[in-house]
Amino acid sequence: MSNHWTIKEGFLIGGILILAGLILQLCVGPVTWEVFAWPVNGIMMAVLVGVIVMMFLLRKKVYAFRFIGTHQAAIPVLVYAVVLTIIMGLIRQETDGTWLNNMLTFWPFVLIYVYMAVILGLVILRRIVNFQFSIVNLKRDFPFLLNHLGLFLAMTTATLGNADMQRLKMITTVGEPEWRAMTLEGAIREMPLTIELKKFIMETYDDGSPKRFASKIQIQTKTGKNIETTIDVNKPFEVDGWKIYQYGYDTQMGAMSQMSILELVSDPWLPLVYTGIYMMLGGAFCLFVFGKKTKLKVKSEAL
Repeated sequence: MSNHWTIKEGFLIGGILILAGLILQLCVGPVTWEVFAWPVNGIMMAVLVGVIVMMFLLRKKVYAFRFIGTHQAAIPVLVYAVVLTIIMGLIRQETDGTWLNNMLTFWPFVLIYVYMAVILGLVILRRIVNFQFSIVNLKRDFPFLLNHLGLFLAMTTATLGNADMQRLKMITTVGEPEWRAMTLEGAIREMPLTIELKKFIMETYDDGSPKRFASKIQIQTKTGKNIETTIDVNKPFEVDGWKIYQYGYDTQMGAMSQMSILELVSDPWLPLVYTGIYMMLGGAFCLFVFGKKTKLKVKSEAL
């Protein structure tokens, strides 16, 4: 390749990554996100940022690094990412699925999104380094940086944080405190909180079908909290980083059920994902405000 790469080379790089991903899928199997649990994912995040900074510093010496930060590289990877994401949406995704049935563990999908994060990082650094303070530049660059930084943060933390996400089921019985929960694989884990079912609540329609079911529970945590609350379907309660959802009950007993199944979800990286999303929303708002003011100024000058 010469030092005048075009969008063709951009598609070639993406194709090589997909091929490399397929080879990895065949040789080592799907991505095992469990091995990236904290602190490994924190280290990986630092390594990713470090690699991006190194590539940016060496961009004048290594043409490939300079090319990766251009639109000729960005457009092809976006095409690949969109195609893979559409496939993900069209094909049923399962936790124990293989290849296209579990895209989050499919190496080509992961490598394309990592490459996209690298491109984003290089574009952000280039805009920051080339920034010259003025009102005009601030109006142009601030929304750009909010959008791109937000996308980078949301994309990387959602991916790396997947390893730390826990989704457990707890079976509670009236009058019996419970501190154990079960993983999707059936393993039993002791929780940092105890839940006691005080009362199962069910409201029915005239034909006897469930209209509402909920659980009145008492929660005691290792941090010393003692809380009494009611958990409704789609109305979870959050305590010490855990969201508690109403999941099920003894369907044979119905309204007389003395047992309630709760789902406990912990996603410690979620605040960072939300921060990235809010940054993107802020960038879009700034674009709207600054763009509107610019149009008004142009119209007034024309008059």
